[in-house]
Amino acid sequence: MFVPLHDDNALEQIPRPYVNWALVALSVAVHALVALVPSGDVGAASAALGIVPSAVQGPEPLQAGQGIVPPAGTLVTYAFLHGSWMHLLGNMLFLWVFGDNIEDAVGHGRYLLFFVLCAAGAGLFHVAMHPGSGTPLIGASGAVAGVVGAYLLLHPRVKVWVLVLKRLPMRLTAAWVLGFWVLLQLCSAFIDTGNRISWWAHVGGIVVGMVLIVFMRRRGVPLLD
Repeated sequence: MFVPLHDDNALEQIPRPYVNWALVALSVAVHALVALVPSGDVGAASAALGIVPSAVQGPEPLQAGQGIVPPAGTLVTYAFLHGSWMHLLGNMLFLWVFGDNIEDAVGHGRYLLFFVLCAAGAGLFHVAMHPGSGTPLIGASGAVAGVVGAYLLLHPRVKVWVLVLKRLPMRLTAAWVLGFWVLLQLCSAFIDTGNRISWWAHVGGIVVGMVLIVFMRRRGVPLLD
């Protein structure tokens, strides 16, 4: 696998990606807050704010700790909870490297809407593929996958610095780096059915992000730049 470090893609429409910074900061703050409470409360936070497919699909008896947020609301709140610092770091690194250019392409307000819709769309994909599950889904991976999908559609030729196998620094085009990442999510969704990772949420996020960027980008922002 690879770790993204930096892209050679300067902002053109906005001076600073304030919304992207705010999303990263909020995610870190929420995880830090949850990490400070006893371990039992961490599980309760996941049950209350994570997506529980059986609850989203219809009237199901709520377990203790659930019901703080309506099931539809968890399609957004789940994206700001993470299971560990490594889980958080991986998502935030992708968001930091690629999210600023999506915000540049759509504008501040629409980028916030874009992120929320990608999170919700990814969550619904997960619900559709695991309809009876009572296990909460948490993490920004689906929303970040939407950012990656949009970036791939906008800037496939941009050079990206990555650590291949977490050790070897390389400068590759986004088409190779992100294209491989997207292919990995698709293959994993069909093959790695027993893993705790919700690959279908990733796939859903990619699809939603690619569709949304076509309609939400500013006038004059080309695809496949």
